[in-house]
Amino acid sequence: MGNFIKTQESFADGEVSINFFENDNIHGVAHMENFDVCAGGGLVRRPGLKKSAQLIMDARLVSFSASETEEYVLAIMNGRIRIFANDSFVQDVTTPWASSDIPKLQYAQRFGTMIFVHQDYPPKILYRENGVFKIRNFSFSKSSDGNTEIPFMRFEDSENITVTITNSGGTIHFTTNEDFWTPENVGGHLRAIGKTWLINSYISATDITATCNGAYTLPDDPVSDWQEAVFSPRRGWPSAITFHQDRLVFGGAKSWPGGIWLSQVGRHGNFDLGTGLDDEAIFFTLLSDRRQQVCTLVSSDNLQILTSEGEWAVSNKPLTPESVNIKMHTSIGSIADKYLPPQQMEGKTVFVAKNKRDIRQLSLDDLSEKYNADNLCALTSHLMKNPVDISYNKDAQKLFVVMSDGNMAVLNYNAALGISAWGRYTTDGKFTSVVTCDGKTFVVVKRGDNFFLERFDDSEFVDSTNYAYAATVSGLPLLTSGHNAKNIRIKKITVRVYNTKTLFINDSRVVLPNEIYDDTQAGFCGDASINILGTSVDLVDTPWKISTTDSLPLKILSVTIYGRYQI
Repeated sequence: MGNFIKTQESFADGEVSINFFENDNIHGVAHMENFDVCAGGGLVRRPGLKKSAQLIMDARLVSFSASETEEYVLAIMNGRIRIFANDSFVQDVTTPWASSDIPKLQYAQRFGTMIFVHQDYPPKILYRENGVFKIRNFSFSKSSDGNTEIPFMRFEDSENITVTITNSGGTIHFTTNEDFWTPENVGGHLRAIGKTWLINSYISATDITATCNGAYTLPDDPVSDWQEAVFSPRRGWPSAITFHQDRLVFGGAKSWPGGIWLSQVGRHGNFDLGTGLDDEAIFFTLLSDRRQQVCTLVSSDNLQILTSEGEWAVSNKPLTPESVNIKMHTSIGSIADKYLPPQQMEGKTVFVAKNKRDIRQLSLDDLSEKYNADNLCALTSHLMKNPVDISYNKDAQKLFVVMSDGNMAVLNYNAALGISAWGRYTTDGKFTSVVTCDGKTFVVVKRGDNFFLERFDDSEFVDSTNYAYAATVSGLPLLTSGHNAKNIRIKKITVRVYNTKTLFINDSRVVLPNEIYDDTQAGFCGDASINILGTSVDLVDTPWKISTTDSLPLKILSVTIYGRYQI
């Protein structure tokens, strides 16, 4: 028998998977629920939730910045956007998106407007006019001769189609040599004989009518050199969007999933390729031995393109039609059936991997030539259970990931201090969405049959006024102690705390000095202990648990175990 003292002063690795319990160099815990790892490596009880508003249904949260001083939270729900400024309701805006559409809705903000895209709907612009929020269709610009500057191409199913263009009583007909048109063509655009045409009506599978602006001369012979607009009711709409180098970028059209379209510089409605001048529009397709579905676009140091099969980047600065250096760097892949917005964390792009188990971080190597996609949850993969939303709060240095089971995995991350600590947040209900706005993190929580907009607040120690939450952390098994022991008997556990008013060790309440409960006192600072009379502990069991359900502060600096072991 020998005596031992084991002190853990850092919890910088957070909760780790059982696969790493034998690693003696890990500064982690076996379970961490409703705790955060703070800058010094200690543990602090998570902030409580303050109720902002009750929602009429489930919603997806998006942050909208109208100006340097005006920040809004958008609660997007079936047929509407409900807009909040901090905790106050501002306005409802009617939208065309059903609940089933919302998970795939993507967006990009430019100054005081936000553009939304979905492959089944024309892009929409949310803007504010005279203090009132409004929504309208995105419009492609028109040239001086009336041509619509929308991107065009020849789709594979139209390669053998010719059109005969005729004038019948002032109505222009486009007649094909075989069945081709559908009612969904109405509202789309064509380009033929040097003009763009708007399709007005469907007559039959071989006949539609169309109009254009400006003068034209009809040809005598059928036309084989014609194109359709990439975006239309028939061909679908862009599924991804960003702004990069003052260009509007669309990606992943429904009928051209690997396509990328960049507008002219500073003219975000103009996608006319023109003659290839430096500031004119750009189009390219991602080509590889696997089908590439563009999932999302990120404007970072380069234009990053995340697809279902891998991570691409366009590195040209400036980006011009003659200089498009496109390269696939990694082959992790992203989720295609929902939009989980990539987050910028300490200058790196963080995204959810296609397997729905990894959170990856894109970063350039030391030569700034190749991206790596490091797994941020390599030690904690068991916490990742089908993510449904993600948000990074740079002020708090926390990455929030909402899971389909209603819990959240939360990463406390500070590379400079060596902290990369995952834990879990739970509440009396289910988290369904998360967003960070103006330094505050908001969530949608389902409690019973009702949905609420709530936000984390450091001054709160309960959730939504009425719901207490348990904070629990458990130590790693003593299998990692390095003693190679066969039997362990623990005699005493000491927890060093700071500004603390509640503490349970192994489910036993620790009595703290009465004077700390005065409202003017911050709490107890020092060592708090329990003697457990030589309790035997299996080497694979957690030796200590610290917890509380009291609505009071708790901060842990270190945990020390005193005991005896037998080899």
